[in-house]
Amino acid sequence: MNLTFHERGDATVAKYGERRLDAEIAGEFKKRMAEKIRSGATRVAVDLSKVEFVDSSGLGALVSSLKTAGKEGDVVVFGARKNVTPLFALTRMDHVFKMSASEEEALEQLAAR
Repeated sequence: MNLTFHERGDATVAKYGERRLDAEIAGEFKKRMAEKIRSGATRVAVDLSKVEFVDSSGLGALVSSLKTAGKEGDVVVFGARKNVTPLFALTRMDHVFKMSASEEEALEQLAAR
C-alpha cells in the first residue's frame, strides 16, 4: 500500500497513492492511520487525489481515522476526484468530514480548529 506521511507545521499530510480505497486495502489503511494518529499526529490532512474508487470499507477506514483522532484532533480530506465526491454526499459523510480542494486549503482548515 502506498501511504506516506509528512509533517507540515503542526499538522500531518497523509498522501495515499493508490487508485482504490476498498475492502482489499482498507484494513491496512486503517491500521497505518491509527498508528500515526496514536503516535501524536492528531491533525491529519488526507490526500485522495490519486483515488478513483472508494467503497464502504474505504469510507469506514476514513471514519475510523476520524474517531481515532478524537475530539482534540481532526481529519480533513482533500483532492477528492469528481467520481469520488458523490460517495461522500450520498452517505452524508460530506457533513462529517471537512472536504478541501487542495493541501493548502486543508491545512488552513486544520489550523483554524
